[in-house]
Amino acid sequence: MAAAQTNPLWKEAKIKNYLPHMTVPEVESFLERSDMVIIPIGALEQHSSHLPIGTDFINGVELCKLIAQEREVLVAPVLMAGQSPYHMAFPGTISLSAETIVKVHMETVESLVQNGFKRFIFMNSHGGNRAITTFLVDQINQKTAAVAVDFSVAVSPFLKPENTKNTTSLDRHAGVSETCDSLYLMPSLVEIERATDPGMKLPKHLEKMLPEVIKEEPTAKLLFLSEALKAEETGKKTSTIEMTKTGVWGELNPKQATVERGEERVSKMVAACTGFIDKWNELTQQTI
Repeated sequence: MAAAQTNPLWKEAKIKNYLPHMTVPEVESFLERSDMVIIPIGALEQHSSHLPIGTDFINGVELCKLIAQEREVLVAPVLMAGQSPYHMAFPGTISLSAETIVKVHMETVESLVQNGFKRFIFMNSHGGNRAITTFLVDQINQKTAAVAVDFSVAVSPFLKPENTKNTTSLDRHAGVSETCDSLYLMPSLVEIERATDPGMKLPKHLEKMLPEVIKEEPTAKLLFLSEALKAEETGKKTSTIEMTKTGVWGELNPKQATVERGEERVSKMVAACTGFIDKWNELTQQTI
């Protein structure tokens, strides 16, 4: 008798504390140990020719999974796409409204609160969702029985910032840093050989600001990011396609990325989040 055949594409291993992999009894058992959930908010958008459309979503989920191996926190991704209107000239990008993103996550929290979960960390892995995440966290705290925090704010006291003193180039979307993280978090999906020089051009007044932005001067950075990477219909001339045909928003060739730097960056983030979780448990006398 021939051996039974199974899906030849299935490679996934069961991950601890990852909600899509868990059974009802496993969730019930988890609730006896913890009431904390981490929810990544990502995006489906262009990431140049060397990173996949799902970079922000996948990297966010994988980072949360690593955190959940260190502490008892449930990983519950519910939405792959985010707010990405400035990337819409690149095929494959999906952009949702802020209202949709907030509504989906509010209903997610309401469902999980009904199950018995009480504490939520929202881990935004896409810059375009930053303001949405801030608003979402506030709405949860104002309108539900849950307590929610923004990951970036929560981990900040536990995270040693990267040394940027010698930084001389802009390195943001699909650039070296993001490629480093991706080489560590999802290595089989990075096609580093396809990476090219960004060929970035900025409107003249933003180009003039750039040296101070690179130095992290607060006012310059605030004004720069308030105007750059905005949809074509705003008329700001800063949608991705208007600044770079390659989709890389930065000045460095992503081929400079290394998996070693990615491991270092991710490890620091995991350690910072576990430090925050420990402090939250201590302050609320929760077990971990």
